[in-house]
Amino acid sequence: MEIQLFDTTRDIDASRIDADPATIREQVLEYESGERTEFDLKVDYLEGFTGKVMRAMADIPAGETRTYGEVATALESAPIAVGQACGRNPIPVIVPCHRIVGVDSLTGYAGGLDLKRRLLEHEGAAIPGEP
Repeated sequence: MEIQLFDTTRDIDASRIDADPATIREQVLEYESGERTEFDLKVDYLEGFTGKVMRAMADIPAGETRTYGEVATALESAPIAVGQACGRNPIPVIVPCHRIVGVDSLTGYAGGLDLKRRLLEHEGAAIPGEP
């Protein structure tokens, strides 16, 4: 399913969310307008390491970030493995992979770094490497 967010279209795997498309879109619109900072949607996380990373992403509050290294340490893994798992997140924005950043830069994001920056700014999070 496609969602619209900040003039960008993102594909998400709605089969991983226990809600109808209208509810998902409504919550995304509320997030974009600032009415919502968290999604109230039941997520079916992937199995294995990617699912563990998805859960770690979901635990990061809006307005905060964690580095790939911090998440890796918490999961007893390597930062590159966390980055790869972030890239496999089938429901970006809903499970906020944009909140995982490099130590001194934003680094990769499947939706593009401009969107990652926009999402973090929208949430009031500090952008790594910027004053």
